[in-house]
Amino acid sequence: MPSTSRLRRSVLYVPATNEKALAKLPSLDCDVAVVDLEDSVAPERKDEARERMRGFFNRGEGGGKMTVIRINALSGEWGAEDLLAARACRPDAILLPKVDTPRDVLDANDALDEMDAASSLELWAMVETPKAMLNLGAIAELGRDPSARLACFVAGTNDLVKETGVLATADRRYLMPWLMQMVLAARAGGLDVLDGVSNDFRDAEAFARECGEARAMGFDGKTLIHPAQIGQANAVFSPSEAEIAGAEEIADAFAKPENAGRGAISVNGRMVERLHLEQASRVLARAAATKERGR
Repeated sequence: MPSTSRLRRSVLYVPATNEKALAKLPSLDCDVAVVDLEDSVAPERKDEARERMRGFFNRGEGGGKMTVIRINALSGEWGAEDLLAARACRPDAILLPKVDTPRDVLDANDALDEMDAASSLELWAMVETPKAMLNLGAIAELGRDPSARLACFVAGTNDLVKETGVLATADRRYLMPWLMQMVLAARAGGLDVLDGVSNDFRDAEAFARECGEARAMGFDGKTLIHPAQIGQANAVFSPSEAEIAGAEEIADAFAKPENAGRGAISVNGRMVERLHLEQASRVLARAAATKERGR
C-alpha cells in the first residue's frame, strides 16, 4: 500500500502562465499543486511558461503544500527542456504525460540521474492512452523499485475519452473498468493513484458524486481544475469520524495484553483479523496526517 504520511486528497492543476492563479496558491488548502507546462499552455507560450514557473519556485510560494511540475512529453520538442527546467526548480515530483510503456518512466529517471537530481524527487505518470492501459501492470511494477522514482498514477480521463472514442456519460460508466484497473495496478506496485478531473467546476453535485465514487473505488484523491473543488475533495478523501472511531476500537482491542499474538478476536460481536488491524492503522495514520495538514 502507498504511504499515508503525505496526503493527496486534492491535487490542483495550475497553468504556469497564469500568474494570478500561481499567486493564490499559498492561501489555498489543496494538498498538492501541479504547475502545468503541458496541456494548459499554448505552444507559442511554452518558453514563457518555463520562465514563470522558475519565478514561482524561486519565490518559494508553495505555501507548505506538495509541489509537482507537469512537463511535456520527452519525445516531443519541449520535453527535454521542460525536464531540465523542472529539475532546477526542485519540486517534490515531476508528472510525466502520455506515458505508454515502462521505458517512458525509465528514460525520465535516467535523465534525472544524469542531472544528479535528488533521490527524493518523485516521478508521477499520467495514464491517458490506450497503450498505457495495456501496459499498466508493467509500468506499475516500477513502483517496487525505489531507484525508478515512480510514486503515483494520475488518471487522464479526458485524453482516454478522446483516444478511445468512448461516450463521456455523466456517470462515467464506460470509464469505470479502466479506473478500477488503474487502482488495481497501482496497489500492485505500491503506488498512490489519483482520479481524473471533473470538467465543469460549477456543477458541485456532479463533482461530489465523482469524489464519492473515486473514494469507493480506492483512489487516494482527485485532480482538480478550480479552487472551488478543493474543500469537497478534502472532505470526501479524509476519514470520517465514524471510520476513525471504528479504527480506534480495533486498534485498542488488539493492544490488550490478552490479545497479543492472536490472529483473530471478537470486537462487539464481530470477528476481526490482523488484516483489519492493518486497515485500521492506515485509517488512523491518514487521520493524523489530515489533522496535521489542517493546522
